[in-house]
Amino acid sequence: MPALAKDNPPARKPASLFAPPRIGRRWLPVFRRNLLVWRKLALPSLVGNIAEPLITLVAFGYGLGALVGAVQVGGETVPYILFLASGSICSSAMNAASFEALYSAFSRMHVQRTWDGIMNAPVRLDDLVFAEMLWASFKSLFTTVVILLVMLALRISQSPMLLLALPLLALVGITFSCIALVFNALAKGYDFFTYYFTLFLTPTMFLSGVFFPREQLPPLLRALSDWLPLTAAVELIRPLFLSRWPEHFLLNFLLLVGYAVGGFWLALALTRRRFRG
Repeated sequence: MPALAKDNPPARKPASLFAPPRIGRRWLPVFRRNLLVWRKLALPSLVGNIAEPLITLVAFGYGLGALVGAVQVGGETVPYILFLASGSICSSAMNAASFEALYSAFSRMHVQRTWDGIMNAPVRLDDLVFAEMLWASFKSLFTTVVILLVMLALRISQSPMLLLALPLLALVGITFSCIALVFNALAKGYDFFTYYFTLFLTPTMFLSGVFFPREQLPPLLRALSDWLPLTAAVELIRPLFLSRWPEHFLLNFLLLVGYAVGGFWLALALTRRRFRG
């Protein structure tokens, strides 16, 4: 019996759920697969993603803007429609990334079992989650670029510094894709996402300075909003609409990066746990 024990060593323990991500180039075919599928539905998908933010911009910007007139931003008087546009493009990036990383990713992971089929090929789960994150952020950036072009056509802002907003909007998409994938890994069904949209995204939109200056908030809520990822996004992108360099650029940039890295790591750990179960 002792000899048999030596011939059959104990099985190796599985790697820790929070082990560093192992990401190679195998994420690229997964990303390409999502792109090819999306191309068949690109037009209705685009209309669905941009219709609501554009309607909100027109209704609130021109309707409410006629009543409000202008707001104070950093001691400067800014037309309300410009104030709203610079905030709503950030919330559009947040919503587009969240929707793709929740409903669409959950469909591929749980309902259609597409992830199971992909992992029958030599593709690691880490590569798959990374590809889903990049895909959601790509959809987010694509949506915000179209909205930005409409804003330029309406002459809401003509600032040449808006070119600098593109990489920042990409980072916003990555950040909220990572956060949404955490909830995707926890979900048992589509209804679970109601908690995310109702209890997180909606309060975030109202506390982050999208619709009104954060100076109007009570001190406690103002302190809380300072640490929200959407606040960091608005603080980075709104000044570019006004042809100004953002104040506290490094702090807000690192805040977004921190949420992205922490969110992805946690999402990957929870997804590993789900697939081990």
